[in-house]
Amino acid sequence: MPVQPYSNLIRLKQWADRGLYEMVEGNLDRLDAEEAHIVTRILDHIHAVDRIFQHHLQGLPHGLKGPRSEVLPDIATLAASTRAVDTWYVDHVDGLSAAEFDQPVDFTYTNGNSMRMTCGEILLHVCLHGTYHRGNAGILFQRKGVAGPRDAMTDYLEAMALAA
Repeated sequence: MPVQPYSNLIRLKQWADRGLYEMVEGNLDRLDAEEAHIVTRILDHIHAVDRIFQHHLQGLPHGLKGPRSEVLPDIATLAASTRAVDTWYVDHVDGLSAAEFDQPVDFTYTNGNSMRMTCGEILLHVCLHGTYHRGNAGILFQRKGVAGPRDAMTDYLEAMALAA
């Protein structure tokens, strides 16, 4: 059985990512070309970091030269790939024992620096990093009068309670 705080955090990330992509896909035309490019770059950055740390957790090379794609994907491609990676994280967390969250993971950052983090620290990083940048993307839409998607743990828990 997964450890609840990690399980809640990673599911919150999955839920919030889905909400962000729904907002973006439904309102991208309200942004000018530069703003739309910035939003796409932000989404790509979130996703690239998620993929990099997914590979670190798997002990596999990620093949990325930096925390973004060399060729910027379109929103639909990013949305589909984000859904797949978010599902991987949920499944990964569900398969871990409590002790495995404390296991060290050695890896090399894209800048070449070596690092060691626990599995739990990586999961916290992925969740917090995504939250920060979802806010970056959301503010561009808020400036155009589009309310950003709900993104807080309390929002997630309320939505899950209502769905039950």
